[in-house]
Amino acid sequence: MNFANLLKPEAVKVLTSASSKKRLMHDLGDLAESVYGVKSSDVLNALLERESLGPTGVGHGVALPHARLEGLDRVVGAFVLLDKPIDFTSVDRQPVDIAFALFAPEDAGVEHLKALALVSRTLRNTAICSKLRSNPNPATLYTILISDEAEQAA
Repeated sequence: MNFANLLKPEAVKVLTSASSKKRLMHDLGDLAESVYGVKSSDVLNALLERESLGPTGVGHGVALPHARLEGLDRVVGAFVLLDKPIDFTSVDRQPVDIAFALFAPEDAGVEHLKALALVSRTLRNTAICSKLRSNPNPATLYTILISDEAEQAA
């Protein structure tokens, strides 16, 4: 499992419109629909359903919303950097400005967990998050995610 297989360059965005957790979920649904062809409303409903089980804000300004969806043949992701942090009911009560959403097929078992572990491990690295926060360009953000993964593997 690696970022190049998980994340398409066009699934990386900088959002200026997300003013709430629900608005962010809508935006992630729209992004998933445009990049991966899954229905935006299905994504929104699945993310909100998962979020009702417990917040996916993992702390330090990072959220990892995730859901299982029909119509996918593999685990895929979407990365967003928010220009203004939002309340996400995170475990540390800090607002979120980095969100990496994962979407998995309904029957994805260990692959979903491997993807979640990869993203979580990467975004726990404060140096990587600092780089992401200081580069509000989608192409640069994608390159940071891909290249930092390669550096970690070395």
